[in-house]
Amino acid sequence: MPRPGRSSRKLRIGALNLTHETVTFLGNDTTLQDFLYDGSPLRGEALLRSDPKGYMGGFVKQAREFPEVELVGIESPLWPKTGIASGWVTREAFEHFVGRMLSELERLGPFDGVYLALHGAMAVRGIARPEVELARRVRLAIGADAVIAATFDPHGNQGASFFDAADFAFAAKYYPHYDCYLQGERAARALVRGLRGDYRVVSATRKIPIISPTVMQWTGAAPWMNLVQRCLTWEAREPDVFVNLFFGFPWADTQDAGMAVQVMTNDQPQLAQAIASDIANAAWRARHALLSSTKIHAIEDCVGLARQAIAAGAGPVVLADHSDRSGSATWLLHAIVAQGLRNTLVVAVVDAQAIAGARAGGVRPGDPFDAPVGGRVDVSAGAPVRIQGRVEHVALAAEGSACGSAWMSVRFGNGNLLVISEYLVQIVEPATLVAMGLDLGGVDVVAIKSRVHFRRGFDDSGFAGTILLVEPPEPFLGTVRLDGLVYEHLDLTRFYPYGQPDFDGSVAQAPRP
Repeated sequence: MPRPGRSSRKLRIGALNLTHETVTFLGNDTTLQDFLYDGSPLRGEALLRSDPKGYMGGFVKQAREFPEVELVGIESPLWPKTGIASGWVTREAFEHFVGRMLSELERLGPFDGVYLALHGAMAVRGIARPEVELARRVRLAIGADAVIAATFDPHGNQGASFFDAADFAFAAKYYPHYDCYLQGERAARALVRGLRGDYRVVSATRKIPIISPTVMQWTGAAPWMNLVQRCLTWEAREPDVFVNLFFGFPWADTQDAGMAVQVMTNDQPQLAQAIASDIANAAWRARHALLSSTKIHAIEDCVGLARQAIAAGAGPVVLADHSDRSGSATWLLHAIVAQGLRNTLVVAVVDAQAIAGARAGGVRPGDPFDAPVGGRVDVSAGAPVRIQGRVEHVALAAEGSACGSAWMSVRFGNGNLLVISEYLVQIVEPATLVAMGLDLGGVDVVAIKSRVHFRRGFDDSGFAGTILLVEPPEPFLGTVRLDGLVYEHLDLTRFYPYGQPDFDGSVAQAPRP
């Protein structure tokens, strides 16, 4: 049965998008202008088609299988052009886009429901919980009887307070995030069920005092795989149960950082509490294994290890600098040059100055190149590295670029190729490199800036013979040694492994103020 007062007219559902994974330790704020570019913001059908293989794509496909549903794409920005290589979102940017969304909801309304495509680790200056604040304002705009459903990244820093304003939340479970489309589908079905009166959400949340670097959180192996499987088992054995396991995002210095589990049931409060307790206690028991299962190598050692792997026939080798959050870091490039590594593809080092100079100078393939590259932005990026060689590729218009950034490549040394980009480039598939026109034949080593997402195309596909996760010896931004960072809003001693918190997942916890 539909909710009381619901007529037989079509169910009108607005869809909007506001996502950012904020690295608050970076010095460059994410501004209004960063969200404004060709293709952002979008509205209407363009927004609904903007992420065909992700959360939005799954939501739209499933929602349109219900003949009584009408979808309306509300004007929304996409990811900023800086990607995840930018810091605090400015209050101006947040208020601008949220204001536009609310105005459009009111102008095009009434709406029976709203879908929020979120990330969960957005940090906005002056707003403690931006996703909660967005849901609260949307609720005020569409009314108490409407249904709000959202999707999240598992790296969200979320707690119980989101359910104060919204009805449903669905987070991807895998890292790499293979199930975004699936969670979008779930959100659509749940939203329609909520409108029909077929699902009354009762939720339970546990904040688990574990904080972990994202490079540790790969779900392709134990122990993280075991936690994901435990959530899936509960969902399989109990009808109408949904479990979100937020791994947390430690680079957003916010009060809700850290691990959390959310459970939704269809009007079964005791079951929700029991499942939340079970998952929370399982995570707490595994806390040591969760933070000790990933091997990190010092950059100064990785060239020798790569050579050993190649000599043993265990190539190609992927050197993944998980710690570079700006994209400008040169520590790995310096080691490659200083130690004479051969046949290496480096994708990429950010140098907006070099890209601007190439644009102004009309650089073309075949031109000589002799210039310092990278570094400069802060101490975590290191010093520029002088590269001497010849330009091989030039793609200085970001629009339509396979890697999503303006870029060029320089051939140098003994068979090496360096990609220089305007913004951070996280390569997750070898196919992206091929689409960029880069020849992988004869490449012994691929050096990238990625934490776990690259496993999608380089590990799970069988491409890489050896994978080495690397970082500099200093605890720079992105390090696995979080106590080397200066937190202002978060007390690390409240979390394992930096303190000795007492925890009993069986105890229901009220949301923090």
